[in-house]
This record gives sequence, structure tokens and C-alpha cells, in this order.
Amino acid sequence: MIDAHFHIWRLDRGDYGWLTPALGPIHRDVQLSDWRAVSQPCGVQGGVLVQAAPTAAETAFLLHEAAQAPEVLGVVGWVDLLAADAPARIEALARQPRLRGLRPMLQDIADPDWVLQPALASALQAMARCGLVFDALVQPRHLPRILRLAARYPDLRIVVDHGAKPAIPGDAAGWAAWTDGLQALARDTAAFCKLSGLWTEAAPGAPAQALERHARWLVQCFGPARCLWGSDWPVLELAGRYDAWLAAARHWVAPGDWPAVFEHTARRAYGL
Repeated sequence: MIDAHFHIWRLDRGDYGWLTPALGPIHRDVQLSDWRAVSQPCGVQGGVLVQAAPTAAETAFLLHEAAQAPEVLGVVGWVDLLAADAPARIEALARQPRLRGLRPMLQDIADPDWVLQPALASALQAMARCGLVFDALVQPRHLPRILRLAARYPDLRIVVDHGAKPAIPGDAAGWAAWTDGLQALARDTAAFCKLSGLWTEAAPGAPAQALERHARWLVQCFGPARCLWGSDWPVLELAGRYDAWLAAARHWVAPGDWPAVFEHTARRAYGL
């Protein structure tokens, strides 16, 4: 099995603006050995390490850690896509064998249309040219923009993180906006979507069963060939345990689809 989305961090690096003491149990240093301790007993043999800070130093840190850990199959880093030399930076990063994608933290950018600005064109074209994945850290409000992005850059491989972070349980209008946005992406683009990060979108203390409607719909919408499981650990710890999230996801995915959702789709999406 492959965990298609997990994090590590070291607080003294100082570039995790969102990671404050208010987040309690995850406001600590997190190492690869900590991830191994929770993932390997569950049968997970590899993973995709994803950035948690919008800095070049974060990308360098993750690549350095990954170089010493064969179970890290790929890294999703960050680059300043608006920098004048962004294409050259992207091409240099793409020469790092573990670097498989880049992730602008769109959920933290006030303007939902930021990703559509013409100034990003040369960087996004460089990503597509280098075969790097665009990890879309988005909310439902961004989905119409990601649809337009995919149409504008058809060679850019897009992976939607955390099922686009729907409110759970949410209301009827929220459900409609979320499902309509993802259905359009599934129907009209080649985008992938991660079955990850849903538990922390539910109310504090909600059991994993509270996610079932959203999780089952997500897998059905994209199908096993374009849906990949990730833990979002250690952020997951704000809601529940690693083994409990994996067990719930396995319950919601048909056993015949386990090889795809829990391994093969991640390999295809990221070129692992």
C-alpha cells in the first residue's frame, strides 16, 4: 500500500505559519520515523511526502529527508510560481528524482482566481513539460477555477487534495456545490482526486462513520483508476488515528478496487 499524502516538519525551521500551539497535538516535531511507526504496522510500504510550508527551504528540507528514506517514493514541493525565473527553478527541481509535484497552497490565498492569472502561464507550462503534478489544495469554491485551469493546460496533471475539503456534514447547498464541482472535473478532465483529509473537515469528535457519505460518493465519482488514498498524517491526528482512517477507507472502497485506490493509482498519478 502507498500513503499518497503525509507530512513531516521541524518547528525550528520557522516557516509553518499555520502550525501554531493552538493545534495542540500536532504542534511538535514530526519525523519520518514517526510516520513509519504508525503506517508500517498497517501494511503501508511507501508514501508521498507533501509540503506544509510555502517556501523553497521546505522543498529542500523534504528532498534531503527523502534522499535518506527509500520508502518515500515521491515528494510534492513548493516553488514561487510567480517568480521571474520560475520555469528555470521548476526545471532544476524536476531533475531531482524524488520530486514528483508542486503545490501552491491555494486554500490560503484570498483570491480564488489567483491560479488563473496569466502571469502563471510560463511556470505551469514548465510543470507540464517536466511531467510534474499540480497538487490542488483547494476548497469547493476553487473547483470551477480548477476546471478552467485543466482546460487551459491539458498536459498538466492535476491531483485534487483531500476531496476538495467539503464541509461535513454541511448543508444541501454545500453538498450541491461540492458534488457539482467534482463531477465536472471527473467528467471533463483527466484530474485525479485524493481520498484524504476528510476527517478533519468534520465536527470535532465526529466518528469516522460521519465521513461515509462523502467518501463513498468521492470514490464513485472518480472511480478507482483516478482516486488515491492518503492519510494526511499527522494533521489526521486532530480527528482520529491512522489505523482507524485506513480501516474506514477500506470499508468504503470495494475490495476489488483496493489495489488501485491504495497503491496503483498513486503510482500512475505521480509516476512513482
